[in-house]
Amino acid sequence: MPSSAPDLSVRATRFVRACLRQPVDRTPVWFLRQAGRYMREYMEVRRHHSLLEICRRPELAAEVTITAAERLDVDAAIIFADLLLPLACMGLDFEFQAGEGPVIHKPLRDAAGIEALQTTRASELSYVAEAIQRVVSHFHDRIGIIGFCGAPFTLASYMIEGGGSRNYIETKKMMYRQPGPWRKLLDKLCVVLREFAAQQVAAGADAIQIFDSWAGALAVPDYREFVLPATRVLVREVQSLGVPVIYFGVDTASLLPAMRETGADVLGLDWRTPLDQAWRGLDYACAVQGNLDPITLFAEPELIRTRVQQILDQAAGRPGHIFNLGHGIVPGTPVENVQAVVQFVRAYAPKVLEPHRG
Repeated sequence: MPSSAPDLSVRATRFVRACLRQPVDRTPVWFLRQAGRYMREYMEVRRHHSLLEICRRPELAAEVTITAAERLDVDAAIIFADLLLPLACMGLDFEFQAGEGPVIHKPLRDAAGIEALQTTRASELSYVAEAIQRVVSHFHDRIGIIGFCGAPFTLASYMIEGGGSRNYIETKKMMYRQPGPWRKLLDKLCVVLREFAAQQVAAGADAIQIFDSWAGALAVPDYREFVLPATRVLVREVQSLGVPVIYFGVDTASLLPAMRETGADVLGLDWRTPLDQAWRGLDYACAVQGNLDPITLFAEPELIRTRVQQILDQAAGRPGHIFNLGHGIVPGTPVENVQAVVQFVRAYAPKVLEPHRG
């Protein structure tokens, strides 16, 4: 349970109420990566600025965040940023290489490298908070504003592997062979991420989404032993700021019961598990977000409508469902199909939950 409940008298948006499993007039909807390479307006900005430049210039980050939320007419805007931004203020430089994604040129492989990481420079990330302030000033209380950060495990895996990975060999080797330095690394990440989240909440973020993008690479016992303790600490510290927390990973169906133990208010579901099965398996003890396959957005409108209705039917009007994709919008997605999903969600007539008999 959150240690400090949000003050709903201030910004009780539809999105925030759903995060807290409170009744809403209709299911809120937003999309992972709703500001991105599928949208012409974003690509126009990218013609003149790199990804990191957009992230680090508040006026640009706010512009692409606002443009996407307005064009799609969604119920929440997630600030445009990148998971890896905190690495730089910890002393670990990275860059984005065409066709390869993020690259850390000096990955962490030993205790000495972890010991050298800094935890007192989180103020250097204040440009994200400034971007959030601009977005909040634009929307006021019309929609929810979401801040975010990477989860300790996912950021640690980038730092150790030097980028993305298929098998996370170096990460798991450190977990297994150097448990002390591993815990030290996650502890240091939690210090920085807590401050980073606090900046975003102070700037007006209504919720924080914690992305554990690579947690699906873990077996359940490894998640519980090496990842859950630090993640639980981070979730609770962010909740203590007075906002709900969304916790999301990919390919995590087997991990959902353990992920629930973080205490997150909302668990993001990818598309591989039916929403009703996943929620029932969680005893409806938290809200859920998801979970349309993002590639469905390339289908014809009628099939998209059918898939949207199936997910909403599975949610059955129960308080605490936020409609979203099971992962981010991919490049090439027709914008009109994303807009259609919003309309389908808004036009949906929920089925009324019947009392249990038997």
